[in-house]
Amino acid sequence: MNITYIIVAVVAAFIVWAVAAYNRFVTLTNRVKEGWSDIEVQMKRRYDLIPNLVETVKGYAAHEAGTLQKVTEMRTRAMSATAPKDKADAENMLTGALKSLFAVSENYPDLKANTNFVELQRELSDTENKIQAARRFYNGVVMELNTKLASFPSNLIGGMFGFKESEFFQLGESDQAARDAVKVTF
Repeated sequence: MNITYIIVAVVAAFIVWAVAAYNRFVTLTNRVKEGWSDIEVQMKRRYDLIPNLVETVKGYAAHEAGTLQKVTEMRTRAMSATAPKDKADAENMLTGALKSLFAVSENYPDLKANTNFVELQRELSDTENKIQAARRFYNGVVMELNTKLASFPSNLIGGMFGFKESEFFQLGESDQAARDAVKVTF
């Protein structure tokens, strides 16, 4: 009779652990989705600011059409990317294009004094900070999920129920320009 109780207790403990592990994977998967959503919300805000910034610069620097065109193209590419790696690569190219735009604006003192331009710079700087925070949150949750999926014995539950590792949102190794902060102050 005592052996029966021990076996029942062990089986019950295993079931409780398995349910808890499964629920933790569900929680982590949802947090990864939440983190990605936060990144997309901030990027959407960034994408919405860029046309206003381009229009403001266009009025002062009409002969800088190539730079303005590049910013617009990189914005479109970034908006259409979906996978974390593709999104990160497109965002890095957009950051480089914005740096070029801000470098061009250095040649136009009237533009640097324009209140709309200054406000757009401030909003873009704020958005860049929020994107950075969202990326840190996302990558932290991805690390936690991926660690759980690679660790024994939780990897048994993860594999049994088909949970998958997520990609980190990171800069490419050749993207040194994107590693540098976007300069938005003059």
